[in-house]
Amino acid sequence: MPTVLDEYDYTFELGKAKVLRGGNDVVFISSGLMTMRALQAAKALAAHNVDVAVVHTPTIKPFDAETVLKEINTDRLAVTLENHSVVGGLFETVASAVVTAGAGKRVVPIGLPDQFLDAGALPTLHDRYGLSVDRIVAKVLAELG
Repeated sequence: MPTVLDEYDYTFELGKAKVLRGGNDVVFISSGLMTMRALQAAKALAAHNVDVAVVHTPTIKPFDAETVLKEINTDRLAVTLENHSVVGGLFETVASAVVTAGAGKRVVPIGLPDQFLDAGALPTLHDRYGLSVDRIVAKVLAELG
């Protein structure tokens, strides 16, 4: 696994999310290996004049709802990215925090569907299930219209 977060002066703190990159159009909330993909997709989206913020959530329990809600409660498109089922992971944790806070904000999930998944090579599966950088970029551009 490449050391992705070193260049962002990142230090792990249990239960503490960190804004790695600011942006005006979209905010990615990511965890695990998807933070690397979020950063890569943010750079790729810049070529389409889409400015993307990236918030890394190293833990889901405990979850830093305060930081995440502060970043989500804007006019930006909010997208979660996780290498996990959208059920019981980051997306549902973020969605629950939004509902509990009464924020009324739509959150777009990028993660594995709640179904029996195919087996195969990871790059193929990541592309099939929308976790590749190209698929993330396509999904965000489609959401932005």
